[in-house]
Amino acid sequence: MGNESCKGIGVSEGIRIAKAFVYRQPVVHEVKSISADCADAEAARFQSAVKNAVQAVEDLIARSANMLDEKQIGILKGQKSILADPAYVPEIEKRIRKQLIPAEQAVKQVTEQFAALFENMPNPYMKERAADVRDAGRRLVQILSGEAGNTLSSIHEKVILVADDLSASDTIQLDRQYVLGFATEKGGKTAHTSIFAKSMGIPAVVGVTDLLDHVHSGDTLILDGENGECIISPDEKTLKIYREKMEKENRQRAILEKFSKQKAVLADGKRMIVAANIGAAKDTDFCLNQGAEAVGLMRTEQIFLSRTSAPTEEEQFKEYKAVAEAFPSSGTGSAIIRTLDIGGDKETSYLSIPKEKNPFLGYRAIRLCLDQKELFLTQLKAILRASAFGNLRIMFPMISGHEELTAAKNMLQEAKSQLDKAGIAYDAKIPVGIMVEIPSAALMARTLAKEVDFFSIGTNDLVQYTLAVDRGNEKISYLYDYFNPAVISLIRHVAQAAHDSHISVGMCGGMAGDPLAIPLLTGLGLDELSMAAGAIPQAKYILSKVNTADCRVLADSIADCTTPQAIRIRAQAFAKEHGLLMDS
Repeated sequence: MGNESCKGIGVSEGIRIAKAFVYRQPVVHEVKSISADCADAEAARFQSAVKNAVQAVEDLIARSANMLDEKQIGILKGQKSILADPAYVPEIEKRIRKQLIPAEQAVKQVTEQFAALFENMPNPYMKERAADVRDAGRRLVQILSGEAGNTLSSIHEKVILVADDLSASDTIQLDRQYVLGFATEKGGKTAHTSIFAKSMGIPAVVGVTDLLDHVHSGDTLILDGENGECIISPDEKTLKIYREKMEKENRQRAILEKFSKQKAVLADGKRMIVAANIGAAKDTDFCLNQGAEAVGLMRTEQIFLSRTSAPTEEEQFKEYKAVAEAFPSSGTGSAIIRTLDIGGDKETSYLSIPKEKNPFLGYRAIRLCLDQKELFLTQLKAILRASAFGNLRIMFPMISGHEELTAAKNMLQEAKSQLDKAGIAYDAKIPVGIMVEIPSAALMARTLAKEVDFFSIGTNDLVQYTLAVDRGNEKISYLYDYFNPAVISLIRHVAQAAHDSHISVGMCGGMAGDPLAIPLLTGLGLDELSMAAGAIPQAKYILSKVNTADCRVLADSIADCTTPQAIRIRAQAFAKEHGLLMDS
């Protein structure tokens, strides 16, 4: 029967028409039991799989840095926490030894037990965390069984992927050249798979009941990611309607691609710098192709993760030099290299970071660097050496006040002195800035502005610390909102303090790439917006359709707003009035 429609939940917009590819998880044949003599070897095989699984997740985190924001990277880190959970891994090993069952079987049993705990929780978000537990367990089983290679890699033609479910890991590794979109029977709006699909721009529909009973590989399929609909074997009339909708989408996409190649200029001619956040030198090509005019944030901790020892000065130098060469001194663009921001949710075994009750308020970022001086000096020297090859800037994270900034600048001066003695070239005038992400730094902005060349506002942590909301805790996620009047007030204060001291102010947090926030941030006086590379074309498009005066009126108009909802409503009205969201 043709033209059969199946409804689900649209989680990532876009219309795609292609053949269906039905994906089913490979079946791993189990051995029912092992002998007592084999228990030690089986436990060792399991522990080796755990190490390999952790390494695989860390590699995935590093590869994903250019397309996911910090919160989404944190989702992947959640898999690492599952694999390090003191109740999960030891329980698996216990069953191997006590029940004399193979590692694969023990993993499946304990994984299902843990997943069931989440599924029985009343909170919808917590229910969906069961999928992340199963993702970690499935990774272990695949490694143990030798099936770690993703069978999705066998897709070499343009298809719409159909499956019972996809893990977050599956989604991130989809080849967008061939997988045009996907539909699954399971999943919801807040599932991590859905979040990643939207970030990556892959149209997706989830929660389609009995989908696999209706669609087969090779069937023509229409996927409507906005309306949450799959149409199986559509007739010519239906195909014509959806092809016209796709043409409209393609026209809009072509407009955005055109803007990616242009400078970010407001309608009145004012220039704004639109930059990209990156995690490694390899990300620069992608961000430049998306239209980045600069790198507003290089997260150097990615170089330190997935290792058993700290990277050497030479290893770091090569990485920073590759970034510098993408932004030569003769050009207008620059790259901000943030010094090591590790601790909190970013852990490494070799730095001996102690377990803390409140790691986000503890021994991390600049605090760790000022304590581990040789580690810090090594990084500073590597950045300075790389500055001889391009337009680099140095940024210190998590500065809470004048004393920390002074100590960090003294360390930078020591690094310069050591290079001078060795006769090694560097940019003696390399600009130095700080991330404003702690409320104390925001409130002290007028004082700190006299000591640096630029500010960059990190809204991800600024919101967390200003509102006392753990940004990874979904039970209180309703409080985590960068449109909160208190956060907006701090951003306004920081921007005014920067301009009064004649230094530039940018933003590298998640707010910078939000289409609703861009006009407001422009009106508040920001000079640079740094975001995930994929958001850059739309940001430039939005900026081209607004002028400075109107953006300032918007910023002034929210001064009397007392709730995030009130600010968001005014931002939405502004976007609609100026036709910013390409919905018509």
